[in-house]
Amino acid sequence: MSSLWFPYSQMQTMPPPLKVMAVKGVKLCLQDGRELIDAISSWWCVIHGYNHPKINAAIKEQMEKFSHVMLGGLTHEPVEILAKELAEITGLDHVFFADSGSVGVEVAMKMAVQFWKNQGVKGKHKFACLFKGYHGDTSGAMSIGDPEEGMHHLFKGYLPEQFFIETSLQEMEKLFKEHSQKIAAFVCEPLLQGAGGFNFYLPEFLKGARELCDKYDVLLIADEVATGFGRTGTMFACEQANIKPDIMVLGKALTAGYLGLSATLASSKIYNSFLGDTYEKAFMHGPTFMGNALACSAALASLKVFREENYLQKIARIREILEEELLGFEAKGVKETRVLGACGVIETRTEEAHRGIQEFAAARGVWLRPFLKVVYTMPPYIISEEELSKVCRVMKEYFTGL
Repeated sequence: MSSLWFPYSQMQTMPPPLKVMAVKGVKLCLQDGRELIDAISSWWCVIHGYNHPKINAAIKEQMEKFSHVMLGGLTHEPVEILAKELAEITGLDHVFFADSGSVGVEVAMKMAVQFWKNQGVKGKHKFACLFKGYHGDTSGAMSIGDPEEGMHHLFKGYLPEQFFIETSLQEMEKLFKEHSQKIAAFVCEPLLQGAGGFNFYLPEFLKGARELCDKYDVLLIADEVATGFGRTGTMFACEQANIKPDIMVLGKALTAGYLGLSATLASSKIYNSFLGDTYEKAFMHGPTFMGNALACSAALASLKVFREENYLQKIARIREILEEELLGFEAKGVKETRVLGACGVIETRTEEAHRGIQEFAAARGVWLRPFLKVVYTMPPYIISEEELSKVCRVMKEYFTGL
C-alpha cells in the first residue's frame, strides 16, 4: 500500500505511476530508461521545458541571498519588480501574491465581495459563472466550478450556491436583470475552459460579458491561471476580446513550473476601495509564502526569456502545426478536433473511446494524460516541430490503429 496519496486518482485501481529520475528540455527521463516527450507541460505550467539554464541560474542566485521572508511588514526586490512587471503587461495596477492558482481565485472572490461591502452596497456576495468551468479545488473555487458535471458535484450542499449560465449573452443579461443585486462578480476562464473539458468560446462573448458587467454593476474576474502567458495565442486571453477585467488571476506558467506562485491583479478602482483608517476596510488575507523570493525570481527570469526569445512567434508556429495535424482528423470514436493557440484537442464520443491511450502513448515515447472525453496536448513552447508532430501522430495512431 502506498503512503503517497495521488491526485485525481482512485488509489485502489490506479496503475503504478511512472518514476521520473531526471528531466531535460521537453523530456521526462524514467527509471526504466525511457524518455517521454511531455505533451502537457506538467499540467500546463512548464512552458520553457525542464531545467532551463537561465531560470535555474536566477533561482540559485536568489537562494544564495535568501529564500524567503514574510511580506508582513517586510519586502524585497524580486517581489517588487515582479509586481511592477505584471502590472505593466496586464494593465492592472495592483498585485496580491499567493501560492497557488486556486488560492489566487479565493483571493479574487474575497476581493470582489469586500469591494461591494467597502462601497456600502449590501447583499452582493454571490457569483455568476459558466457551466463546464473549473477554478480550483479549494472551497470557494469549487463553488464556482460546474455544479452538475464537474468533479466537485459531490460537495453540493456544503458549498455556497452560485449562479450558472451557458456562454450566452442573452442568458447572462436575463440573469443580471433578475439577480444583479446579489452578484458580486462574473467569473470565467477566458476563451478556454481547461479542466471542464477544454471547451473554447469566441472573444465576442467575453467582450459582451464585459459590457453587461458594466451595465449591471457586476465585477468581471478573469481566471487566466491556465490561459495566461501565451497559451491561447496572445499573452493573455482577454487581449483577444480587447477587454480589461476588474480582477485577473495568474498562476501555473507564472513561474514556468518551478515553484508555486499566483498573482491576483486588481484595478485601481478595486484597490482604492480598501483604503481607509481602519482594518475594517483592509484586505485581511496573507498566505505564509506569498511573494516567496525564489518563486518571484523564477517568474522574473521566465518573463525575460519569454520576451527575449519571442515566444508569441513560437506559439503561433505551434498553433499552425496543431492545425495541420489535428483539424479535420476523423476516426472511430472521435467526435471532433479543435485547436486554440498552443492547445490541441481530440474530443471522443465516450470516455471508453480513449481508454488505454496513456499507456499506448508512453510506449511510443509521449506522455499524455487524458480525462473526461478529451485527449489533448498543451506542449512546452520550446518543443521542436519534429517532437510536436510526433505527439500529434501518436495521438492519432491510437484511434486509427496504425
